[in-house]
Amino acid sequence: MSRPLEPRLPPDVRALLDADLSSTVGIALLLLTISPEGWPHQAMISCGEIAALSDEYIALALWPSSTAARALADGGRATLTLVLPPTGYALRLDVEPAGELETPLAGRLARFSAAVTGATADEAPYATLESGVRYSLKDPGQVVARWREVREALRA
Repeated sequence: MSRPLEPRLPPDVRALLDADLSSTVGIALLLLTISPEGWPHQAMISCGEIAALSDEYIALALWPSSTAARALADGGRATLTLVLPPTGYALRLDVEPAGELETPLAGRLARFSAAVTGATADEAPYATLESGVRYSLKDPGQVVARWREVREALRA
């Protein structure tokens, strides 16, 4: 059952986005946008490509040529979804381009600023959500180092 939340990062989502990146490896967040052709588009992003700036604002770093970055290039709306057992979350975002960022390990990325304008939590009384999208890294040391650079740049 879905229930509305305050238009801000729920505390456990904020804790995830503030956590040490090595503890977030494997957790994928889904960024939902609308493609130029009008179709929903799903992009998987890691905690290393998003930073909580406050309870109401986040910053995103996306590959500049990605479908999601192109969809948000002129600003717009997106939904960020994730599962933190036993709850599924959906955050509505008003997104604005915020230039570029570049780090030695990540290279050039498109930067976006997003205001959380709505939030919902989903839990089923008859079942328990156990996980969302999960992944493993082929080179954890290199990837986590890159994410740390990106997250620091997003917070700067």
